[in-house]
Amino acid sequence: MGKRKRVAADARKEANKTKFFAHLNDCPTSPRKMRLVADMVRGMDVTKAFNVLKFSTKEASKKVEKLLASAVANYEQKSGNRPDEALFIKEILVDSGFQLKRLRTAPQGRAHRIRKRSNHVTLILDLKK
Repeated sequence: MGKRKRVAADARKEANKTKFFAHLNDCPTSPRKMRLVADMVRGMDVTKAFNVLKFSTKEASKKVEKLLASAVANYEQKSGNRPDEALFIKEILVDSGFQLKRLRTAPQGRAHRIRKRSNHVTLILDLKK
């Protein structure tokens, strides 16, 4: 690794020490369905977001709830204090992951392609000023 890359990597690591975030990679849900849940809780306080996710009927909400719990645990570990009312969801990003490509048989000797999608979710918490 060159000196420039090492300096940039060290700066990125220092910036991540002050951020409170959690990643969920390769989640087997389509990104479109996950974005619906992400849009519900974006910008909310953590306690309100937990309530919204707990009583949501969407399957993706269970995974986002678990990710939010992980981000709050990361906040507790890095800052050393309990989460309070000032903690909110600053960003929640949903990117598409890999696709499993399968074939489903169709009439008259044909086949249709099935794409089983996955996604990556990044959740970033912050304190209200």
